[in-house]
Amino acid sequence: MSNFLLEIVTPERKVYADHANMIIVKGVAGELGILPNHIPLVTPLKVAPITIKKDGKNEQIAVNGGFMEVRKDKVVILAESAELPGDIDVERAKAAKERAEKRLGSKQDEVDFRRAELALQRALTRIDVAGKK
Repeated sequence: MSNFLLEIVTPERKVYADHANMIIVKGVAGELGILPNHIPLVTPLKVAPITIKKDGKNEQIAVNGGFMEVRKDKVVILAESAELPGDIDVERAKAAKERAEKRLGSKQDEVDFRRAELALQRALTRIDVAGKK
C-alpha cells in the first residue's frame, strides 16, 4: 500500500514524523481524508484529534488548531500545540475541562466566552485521544 510522509510540527518541536497510508483531520470547512498523491492543499485546522492510518492500525494525536499543507508525497501540519496519547496528562485535561465549563456557565463578555469554548474543546480533544491509546 502506498504512503506519504506526515510531519506534525509545533513552535517548540517536531511532534511526529512518520509514514502514513491515510490521515483524517477536521478542517474549518469539515472533515478531510488525505491519501497519497492528494491534490495540493493548504487549510486551517480546528481543535480536534487527527487520525493516522498506518499498516492497518489507527493512531490519534491531539492537535490544537493550526494549518495543514498537503503535497503529493508529504503532509505537514503546523499546529499551535500537539500531543501524543502517552504525553497527555488526563487529570490536568479533566481539570481544564471543568474550569472551562464553569467559565461557560457564568455570565461574561464575548471574548472570555470564546476563550472558554476553545479551552473546553482542547480539553475534550486531549481526553478523547488519551482514552484511545
